[in-house]
Amino acid sequence: MFDIQNYGSFIAAILIFQLIPGPGTFAILHATARNGVRAGFGAVFGTVLGDVIFMLAASAGLAALMKANPMLFMALQWVGAAYLCWMGLQLLFTPVGHDTAGLEPKRSGWIYFRKAVAVSLTNPKVILFFVAFFPLFIRPDSPSSTLVAMMVHVTLIGFLYQVLLVLAGNAVALRLRTFPLARKIATRVASLALIGFGIKLAANHR
Repeated sequence: MFDIQNYGSFIAAILIFQLIPGPGTFAILHATARNGVRAGFGAVFGTVLGDVIFMLAASAGLAALMKANPMLFMALQWVGAAYLCWMGLQLLFTPVGHDTAGLEPKRSGWIYFRKAVAVSLTNPKVILFFVAFFPLFIRPDSPSSTLVAMMVHVTLIGFLYQVLLVLAGNAVALRLRTFPLARKIATRVASLALIGFGIKLAANHR
């Protein structure tokens, strides 16, 4: 279908990739827990935009350039690792609100959109994933429309999964609002996860 080879396996692989928790997942859940569905959707659009940029860059050959210039890739890795750790530390030392509504101060979804874009773009390994992933399901003589169809599939499936993530995360957040200790624990776990991703990213290229 769409001239994509092993179409069923292609869809299954996308679903598995989406189910693996990553920095983008925690950015979405964090935004939803802090400011509700609107903030969560802002983070979703930011994450999707980051993935689209990486897919376009991969198709344009940026990944080949990064492989040919290890110092550039290493610099991007260190920037990404530092940014994730900084976000995690900022979240770790930010007091959790204890007002009667259980909500943090209201912030625009645009703020979480920008944060999610930054989280996505500071993980350069994603572009290498797309470079390795797409050739598995495309022939050398396939038209360029096949690559476009693959990018559309990844984008739509990722978007639908993340929307469900926001709705589920908001339902959980609504319950946690009446349990300040649970909210504090959830916030701390998210912060440690971000720091963990940053340290892992840095350790992988020592």
